[in-house]
Amino acid sequence: MRSPKDFFAPLAIGAPDPVREIPFRPSRMIHFFDPSNPKMVAKVPDIAPKVDVLLGNLEDAIQIANKESARAGLVEVGRSVDLGTTQLWTRVNALDSPWILDDLITLVTEIGDKLDVIMLPKVEGAEDIHYADRLLAQLEARAGLDRPILLHALLETARGVANVEEICLASPRMQGLSLGPADLAASRRMKTTRVGGGHPGYLVREDPVDGDIEAARATAQQDLWHYTLARMVDACGTAGILPYYGPFGDIKDTVACEDQFRNAYLLGCVGAWSLHPVQIGIAKKVFSPEPSEVAWAKRVIEEMGDGAGAVMIDGKMQDDATYKQCQVVLELAAALAERDPELAEAYGL
Repeated sequence: MRSPKDFFAPLAIGAPDPVREIPFRPSRMIHFFDPSNPKMVAKVPDIAPKVDVLLGNLEDAIQIANKESARAGLVEVGRSVDLGTTQLWTRVNALDSPWILDDLITLVTEIGDKLDVIMLPKVEGAEDIHYADRLLAQLEARAGLDRPILLHALLETARGVANVEEICLASPRMQGLSLGPADLAASRRMKTTRVGGGHPGYLVREDPVDGDIEAARATAQQDLWHYTLARMVDACGTAGILPYYGPFGDIKDTVACEDQFRNAYLLGCVGAWSLHPVQIGIAKKVFSPEPSEVAWAKRVIEEMGDGAGAVMIDGKMQDDATYKQCQVVLELAAALAERDPELAEAYGL
């Protein structure tokens, strides 16, 4: 049995000390690009300032013949492109693939000082995190890194959802979780071929009037992912790590994409994936508090002082709970204001 005292000890001789608290950096959008595609790579310097996270994808969307060129392309980006304050992430291949070992060895030893987070797909239990955790510590020691690379797990199997709490708590290296709806739907045998979003067949219908079941009755489309996303948010909150909505596959339906992102934001997610440049602006809009929300949060905190007791503001009771809610909004606004001058002006920060 491992002692709790050893939880924050390095897992390899010479590896950096694990982090004790996950740093909160703006990550409203995790923007994916294919490092094996020269045209996409050429656009990286222009896209990087517009996104919070730039992710070089090595997994599912990359053809088998391009796996090695994608890995090499990401190394070149890490070495040659100045990303400024934009974070560099990667999604490596799954632990059961023949490419994962070379992914980790190459990336950590070649550009480990540039990588912020490694996204690990199809995580099913704490044992997956433990394996990657130890291996990364060994590679960090070999590369002489002075800070650990964080891990982000993809929740995309039924077993992963069943073990979500232990996954979140498996290592101090855990940065967060993303929902992977397409693979999760297949794992659960769900009857949908959509990538995220709702489904017109998943609905509730109002009761019949006077027993007439054939009369027109209003229906409302429901969210297939609400339960899973809420459970993921709770698990992340328990572990002190960050939850994200994953992909929204219908690139053309920007209205539904914004709705889905906003649902995730309201539930507690800090960001979502952007698969196309059109989704960057949507994520930026949705995962940034409205200036009116920030102004209200500032007013509540100013009038409540230390947050104790209760006060009436514009006829609404504010107490310790709402004070904490306002702190969440204001802390997020302050972090975004540091990165975005336009938001800093809009927020008055």
